[in-house]
Amino acid sequence: MKTTILHQHNSYELDLSKPLDISLPLTNNADNPIAWYQNAPEIKPVTMGDWIGKVSEGKSSTNFNNIFFNPHAHGTHTECLGHITREFYSVNQCLKQFFFKAEVISIVPERIDEDLVISKTQIEKALEGKNLEAIVIRTMPNSESKKHLNYSNTNPPYLAEEAAVLIREKGIKHLLIDLPSVDKEHDEGKLLAHKAFWNVKDVNQLNDDARLDCTITEMIYVADDITDGSYMLNLQIASFENDASPSKPVLYKIMN
Repeated sequence: MKTTILHQHNSYELDLSKPLDISLPLTNNADNPIAWYQNAPEIKPVTMGDWIGKVSEGKSSTNFNNIFFNPHAHGTHTECLGHITREFYSVNQCLKQFFFKAEVISIVPERIDEDLVISKTQIEKALEGKNLEAIVIRTMPNSESKKHLNYSNTNPPYLAEEAAVLIREKGIKHLLIDLPSVDKEHDEGKLLAHKAFWNVKDVNQLNDDARLDCTITEMIYVADDITDGSYMLNLQIASFENDASPSKPVLYKIMN
């Protein structure tokens, strides 16, 4: 189903019948990716006395599950600056628009001592001449194991502070990446890339020019058959009043 949308005073032709889902589903088994030293999510039927909320158990007309998970640790999620501030900010209040011009880029992180780092130079080269609202970073190599990894205590690649500053200075409001965090796993709580992207100077008292309407989406997966280039991004979250929510970013090829 082809449609034309008007976005930021430009018209874009999209085929809505061909979505490119770059989210990871939430499961309660070994297929679920995990980070930040958490156990797997739990999805299990409600039990009240001898009643079990599961049709196959023969005692319920409906399946009626409780779900216990952490959005930061258990799959694709979108977060606002409330993730790092003393004052509460909700991603559900910060994200009010859902379609954005996006650029998919593939980057091989650079080895710096014991770390793998996405540098400012790499981002600058990939975005040269581009004018966009969102960036989707696919790290290489792009093994399908990303869909199932336990990232805890593995020191995954991360985004250099200078790269995050550049992304902010280019006016990009939405940063998506296939890693559990834009920052180093063990960084003594510095969170340099988070702070640089959101322009948060003091987590205890938010500065006036902090970027309240900007988001970071982590633990996506961009399949190999999605080529680098420009897309329309539909970024949808569940309506949690929380610093972060599970999310479903979907790309659409721009046909004109």
